[in-house]
Amino acid sequence: MRRYCNATCRSAARRRRELRPEQPERRRPGIVKAGLTADDRHETLDIAGGGSGPSDPVASRILDAAGRLADELTRPGAGSPLAAMTAARELAAATGEALQEAVDRARAAGHSWRDIGDMLGTTRQAAFQRFGCPIDPRTGAPMSREVQPEAASRAVAILASLAEGRWEEARRDFDARMREGGDAARLARGWAHTVGLIGNYEGMGDPFAHRAGDRTVVEVSLRFEAGVATGRVIFDEDGKVAGLWLRPASP
Repeated sequence: MRRYCNATCRSAARRRRELRPEQPERRRPGIVKAGLTADDRHETLDIAGGGSGPSDPVASRILDAAGRLADELTRPGAGSPLAAMTAARELAAATGEALQEAVDRARAAGHSWRDIGDMLGTTRQAAFQRFGCPIDPRTGAPMSREVQPEAASRAVAILASLAEGRWEEARRDFDARMREGGDAARLARGWAHTVGLIGNYEGMGDPFAHRAGDRTVVEVSLRFEAGVATGRVIFDEDGKVAGLWLRPASP
């Protein structure tokens, strides 16, 4: 039985097998039948077939969550007020897994990271950082995709401090290099520049945290009155802030 660090690495291994000559299923190593494996083990096990039929666990979760969400939205007040939120959250998680699977299939079909980035409305580097499974050239093993605990909430707090003008609080966890080059005045100028381009700040979306080499990167969509920007916070292995950017979207 072959185990993987997470779904991304599992899918990458499947993609590499798909690029090799086909083997009879009974002789393929490390493949586990979904129907014979407990649901809570699917995240780390390689599932035979990889299709999106009724037995596929991701497809099943999407159908189940979508059905429950549609039912809750068409019958408001019939059940718990939180039931629709629960179904929507589960659907978002399942569709996230489906997007990873779709990217893996696109890569297996020969599409470049630029193609995938263009389709997702982002850069090829950002697409790779989110969906790729890099191999450590030193060991030949998949690199860790685990993000630092609480990185997302810490990034949100830093960006909220910027929006509220609490400059010293925003730079509290900067590493030595960032503290030297990113004083309170520079943070204030950067925020004022963004406001000058796209108006007053109005709010932020959900954070997305991912691994980039030995660092954790958190990206947050920021809403302004005349546009949007992306806030990016980079944490080093010690949990210190090693990078902070505000990037308005292209008009």
